[in-house]
Amino acid sequence: MLPPTRAGGPSTYLSRLLVLSGRSVVQLVRPSSHSRRAKAARRLARHSLLFASTGAGLVILLMITFDASEIVRMPPRGTPSLWPARILTDFGKDAYVLWTLAGAMVAVGLVGAGLRGTSRALLVGVGTRVQFMFLAVLVPVLVGNLLKLTLGRGRPFVGGNANPFNFMPFTGFDAYYSLPSSHAVTAFALAFAVGALWPRARIAMFVYAIIIALTRLLLLAHHPSDVVAGALLGIIGAMAVRYWFAARRLAFAIRRDGEIVARPGPGFDRLKRVAHGAPAP
Repeated sequence: MLPPTRAGGPSTYLSRLLVLSGRSVVQLVRPSSHSRRAKAARRLARHSLLFASTGAGLVILLMITFDASEIVRMPPRGTPSLWPARILTDFGKDAYVLWTLAGAMVAVGLVGAGLRGTSRALLVGVGTRVQFMFLAVLVPVLVGNLLKLTLGRGRPFVGGNANPFNFMPFTGFDAYYSLPSSHAVTAFALAFAVGALWPRARIAMFVYAIIIALTRLLLLAHHPSDVVAGALLGIIGAMAVRYWFAARRLAFAIRRDGEIVARPGPGFDRLKRVAHGAPAP
């Protein structure tokens, strides 16, 4: 229950905003309650193990057979005709994506705190979905950054040669932050998250992710195995975050066989009506 405050005053809006923010955090850290969470966890474990084992084999195979020959075929760094790739690649930059999603969460919270009843519940549902997308990208990006530091793989031509086995663990230099590709992690995690919420967008989102991955190869920022590793990490990380939400009955439901599916969300027309009717703080 919201604390009693003077109706319409600034403290009323602020208290609602604080309560709404607190509840959005509490719902994420509360114990899981779904009766089918064990089945969903086993399904997640199977899929994650399959992706990880297959992906690790593919990454090693690419390192041995394809990485060196691929990067020598790419245009030199700074080639003027690559300007479209330099623009497109920023759409997969983790900081840009995460700040955009964080801004969306703040905006939903600011608007939702000024609403009541059904309109507020609709905005809370939107906020939960944005929260999911944010965490689905953030978690694998953090894991990817830890792997980059630990592995210390050199980017293409660092050291002057097309050497895919140039490793200097724990150096902390950007030149040795090649594996996995953060852009690929971000793009594929976002593609999975959006596709999980809105299945009709799945194909378009994965086309976006593939384009981002290709720009990293064209710009000689990564080896092919780096982007494959990033794609797999992004998907597995987003799958784990989806399970976390589903186990707490947030944005997703769990079917009898353990499959996780999106719950129906608020329609665009209803959201427009809510936005037009939102009172100012």
